[in-house]
Amino acid sequence: MAVNRNLTESNDKLSSDNEKLRKDHSSLTVQLDNLKQDYAVLENNITNLTEANWNLTMQNQELEKDKKNLTEQIQNMETSWNELNTSRAQWTIDAYCPENKGNRQCKPCQDGWEMSESNCYVIHNTDNYDELKTWEEAQENCRGKNSDLAVAATEAQKNVVTGYSWPGNYNQYWIGLRAEDNKWKWVDGTDLTESSWIQQPPPEGFCAVSVNNAGWRAVSCDMKNRWICQKKALSV
Repeated sequence: MAVNRNLTESNDKLSSDNEKLRKDHSSLTVQLDNLKQDYAVLENNITNLTEANWNLTMQNQELEKDKKNLTEQIQNMETSWNELNTSRAQWTIDAYCPENKGNRQCKPCQDGWEMSESNCYVIHNTDNYDELKTWEEAQENCRGKNSDLAVAATEAQKNVVTGYSWPGNYNQYWIGLRAEDNKWKWVDGTDLTESSWIQQPPPEGFCAVSVNNAGWRAVSCDMKNRWICQKKALSV
């Protein structure tokens, strides 16, 4: 009886161990499958990272080429800019200080410009309609002369600008005043302080013209008109 009991207990223990081993085997099999999946994911990530690394290397090489090209372009532009400044400086000297028999005599305004107080003015009079300009075109023309459309900060300057305007209803001259945000603004960014000088409030899309003996008027900026440029006189 004792032997039988021992065998039974041994058999039960073996059965229990066997069941435990089965569970461990099943668990290990699941872990192995998970590890295989993780390994596959890692391999895929490594492949993707390797490809990304190669792409970044190629992009860096392209960026280095672009950097080199841009550096060369900047150097060329700096060289051209320096040459332009030298040429412009020489042009300015020649314009204000013309040479005559080896001597230079400087003057406050260039030839063709009129001086009043500390400013120089050039008046663009033309009877050819094709040569008239919109406000933007006139301002661009003035900027090409290192100037702006005329600005008047005082009554005296206003009278100067008006005096340079030929009389007549059709002889209108652009000045540096236009409507912005329901206010009259000068091209130098300042506001018109004398509201009595022109129609108030300013209509949007309108700019100011000067008419001799008729003051200033608000007209569409797209109209074609004559214009007056202004810049500071040279101190001599």
